[in-house]
Amino acid sequence: MPAYKEKTKNTWYVSFYFTDWTGTRKRHLRRGFKRQKDALEYDREFLVKQQGSPDMLFSSLYDLYQKDGKARVKETTITTRDPLFKKHILPYLGNMPINKITPADIRAWQNQILQATYISKKIQRKYSPTYINALHVQLSAIFNYAVTYYRLPSNPAKLAGGIGKTKAHAMKFWTIGQFNQFISSFPADNTEYLVFNLLFYTGMRSGELLALTLADFYEKEKSIHINKTYSRLHKKDIITSPKTEKGNRVILLPQFIVDMLADYINRLPYIKQNERIFPCSKFWLFRHMKLGCKLSGAEQIRIHDLRHSHASLLIEMVFSPLLIKERLGHEDIKITLQTYSHLYLSKQEELTAKLNDIGRNSIKTVSIA
Repeated sequence: MPAYKEKTKNTWYVSFYFTDWTGTRKRHLRRGFKRQKDALEYDREFLVKQQGSPDMLFSSLYDLYQKDGKARVKETTITTRDPLFKKHILPYLGNMPINKITPADIRAWQNQILQATYISKKIQRKYSPTYINALHVQLSAIFNYAVTYYRLPSNPAKLAGGIGKTKAHAMKFWTIGQFNQFISSFPADNTEYLVFNLLFYTGMRSGELLALTLADFYEKEKSIHINKTYSRLHKKDIITSPKTEKGNRVILLPQFIVDMLADYINRLPYIKQNERIFPCSKFWLFRHMKLGCKLSGAEQIRIHDLRHSHASLLIEMVFSPLLIKERLGHEDIKITLQTYSHLYLSKQEELTAKLNDIGRNSIKTVSIA
C-alpha cells in the first residue's frame, strides 16, 4: 500500500483499511514518519501482525503475546516479564522474522546472555544461573505460543536447549532453635513478632500473609483461609488470586498463634472485615527480617525461606509429603517431593534405625548348637 507525504510537516503517513479477527472492516491511520521507507515498513508489519503470519517480526509477536496475556494472566505476570524481554531479548531478536530465527541464532543469544554482566553494589557481576534459566524459559514460551497460534513450524529455543539452572545451589532454612534466636529480638507485642511467627508456623507465602483480612481469620475454628495474594505494582496495592488454584486453602493454626492473632486484632483500631490485617509491604518484611538477624545474630535468610523452614519442621516431625503439599498449597505432589526430597533423604538413617529396633524385638533368636 502507498505512503503519503504531509508537505506542511515534511513527514509521511499511511492510511488503509483492514479486516480484524472479528471480520470487521476498519480504517487505520498512522502519522509522523520521517521517511517514506519507515511508513511502508510500518504498513507491511501492521498487516502481517493482523494476519498472524509466521514471517512477522519477533517484536510484533511479542506485542501480540502481551496483548493476549492481558486477558488471561495476572497483571503482575505481564509487568514482570516486560523488562526481561525489553532488556535481554528484544534488542537481539526484535527485528528478525520469527520464521527466520534458527536454533543457531538462539545459541548465539544464549552466549551473549551467559557473558552479560551488571553492576550490583559497585561490583560487576554475571547474572545468576536461575535468572538466566528464567530468561530462556520466557523465550521458549513465546515461541511455543507462535507454534500453537501463528503457524510457526517449530520452537527454535527448545531445539537449542536450555541454559542456567532451575534452582539455586542450596536451600536455606532455620531450625526451631534458629528461629527462636531470631524472634527473640522483637518484643512479644510487636507486629513483627506476630508476622514472623505466622510465616514460620504456617508456611504461607509473604504475599498471602499481607493479603489477609479480618474475614479470613476464624478464631473458633482455629484457622485462616487463604484466597488471595498481595503485591505492589506501579505504586499501587494489588490484590489478586493465589499463585495457583491449590493456593486456595484453609490452614489450621496452633492455639498459641490463634491467641496471638486474636490479641493483635483486639488491639487494632476499628477495622472492617475486608481490610488488610497487616497493611505493610514486602519491603517492610525484608527490612525487619534484616534487622532481626542483625540484633539476634541469626543467619540471614530470605523471607521465602521461612516457608522452607516450615516445611523442614514438618518433615522433621515426620509428617507425610501429601499433608505438607496441602498445607503449603502446592499444585502437585511432585513439586513438594522435588523441592524437599533432600530433606527426606536425611531421615533415612533414622528410618533404618527404627526398622532395626522393630525387627530386632520381633524376630526369633536363633541359637547355634
